[in-house]
Parts: sequence; C-alpha cells; structure tokens
Amino acid sequence: MVLLTDFTPLKYSRQTITEALEGGGPLLLRNVLLQRANAKNQNGRVYPLPILMREGERYQEFITERRALGELDHPESPVVNLKNVSHNITEMWFNGEDLVGHLEVLSTPSGNILKELLKNNIKLGISSRGLGSVKELDESTVEVEDDFSLICFDVVSNPSTQGAFINESVVSGAHCGPWCRVDNLIHEFLSEIR
Repeated sequence: MVLLTDFTPLKYSRQTITEALEGGGPLLLRNVLLQRANAKNQNGRVYPLPILMREGERYQEFITERRALGELDHPESPVVNLKNVSHNITEMWFNGEDLVGHLEVLSTPSGNILKELLKNNIKLGISSRGLGSVKELDESTVEVEDDFSLICFDVVSNPSTQGAFINESVVSGAHCGPWCRVDNLIHEFLSEIR
C-alpha cells in the first residue's frame, strides 16, 4: 500500500470571500468538488465509482463527529497532524460521479493562512489523501484498487482533479449579503429533495 494523493482546484470569488470574512461568522466554502470517479486525473489515476462511494459513505462518520479535518498543504504522512489543520468537511454527497462537499475554514493558524490566501485571490485546490494500491491500465493510467482507504481532504496549491476549484458559493455565518442568502435558500431546498 502507498499513500495516494490527488488534487482538485478550488473556485471562488474574491468579493464573496471578502464579504464572508467581514460578516464575522465562520468562512464556509460550499459545493466544493472533492473528487471525481471514473475519470483520469492529472496524476493518471482513476477512482472507480463503487470504491469512491464506499469510502464516501465510510467518511460520513467523520463528518457527523466533526472530525473530518484536513490540512493546509499535503504532508507525506497518512496521519492528520492537528497542528496543521485548516478546515473541516461539514457535508459531503455525490452529484453523479462527482464527490462534492462543504468546508468550514477553522480559526487555527493554518486556517487563518488559508483565509488570507483566499482573500488575496490565490488559486488553490483540494487534494484527497488515502492509502491503497493501484493497477496499471495502460502506460499513463492506473486504477485505484479495492484496498483504498480515504484519510482526508487537504487544501493544496497544485490540484490534479479537473474542475475542483472552490466555487463562488462561499458564505459566512453572519451578514452574508443578498447573494449568500439566495444561495443558502437554494442549498436548503436541494438538501431537502436529496
């Protein structure tokens, strides 16, 4: 088994980040693409949907217990180092073959660095970290095997999953503004019909 890391870019709007931070509540990053199944990423890896679904379901326990923590940057270790934690995944679900979620940026030293990077419009990504093996499909593609175990999602500078940027759905817990209130209503509606 080896440590498998795969990256997804985050999409966000500088104005939305600034409004969220000025509101004084927690910085929430909504509808972030965390991982994509059945698609070759920039690392040449393919995650089969059944394996990713199994690990997503298993990871729900971490989310429920508020311990779905991730680090700022990608360590070479399978252990989440608490002194480097920057965020917590608060919700996660599948949208077709995309694993999507919400992140709460924490008021930790690494979380504060993340807030400043976002505020300064730095392009960042999400990276899954897990342990497992791969099998070669061809000279440039490998498939993640059934022994894969998801550890966490880290915020990184160089993502590999296509299209996994923080999107513009960024909200704060207080004084979010009209755009965020509309986004919250849409999110609540979609959550109810899931």
